[in-house]
Amino acid sequence: MASDGAEDHRLPRIASSIRVIPDFPKPGILFQDITTLLLDPEAFKDTIDMFVERYRDKEISVVAGIEARGFIFGPPIALAIGAKFVPMRKPKKLPGEVISEEYSLEYGTDKMEMHVGAVQAGDRALVIDDLIATGGTLAAAMRLLDRVGAEVVECACVIELPELKGRDKLGGRPLFVLVKAV
Repeated sequence: MASDGAEDHRLPRIASSIRVIPDFPKPGILFQDITTLLLDPEAFKDTIDMFVERYRDKEISVVAGIEARGFIFGPPIALAIGAKFVPMRKPKKLPGEVISEEYSLEYGTDKMEMHVGAVQAGDRALVIDDLIATGGTLAAAMRLLDRVGAEVVECACVIELPELKGRDKLGGRPLFVLVKAV
């Protein structure tokens, strides 16, 4: 299940703790609900531990978490590997000076912002979110980090929806996922 091909005994527990809700938030969508993973302390710990084990020795200096569920997984990973946590937020949510990056949605556009000065040129960054679907938010986060001179080491998500081909928007950059939704 993990995207690097290695099977880990923790993955079945993680995968089975994610609830799938049909027709939410609209008909035809199979919503991948991580709140049930958060209610299972073993599965939640396994999730964090698997990311920490992967990134502990990669000299990551920044964990950039995408609003909102990247804020759940990012801080414990950052603390465990000795990196700072930088929130990547929707417009007008961060006080002070920000830089922003626009990205496409199915119908229209949105923006992602981060604080000016939160990430420095030469920082080694991990971008984290709960799920990759179309890849737009991850791609926007990487563009923001690129603009300030950071090196994006990898993107990481708990879940991937492979049929939506989000990897294609990442420009060949590495993506690590724990669970591929069927």
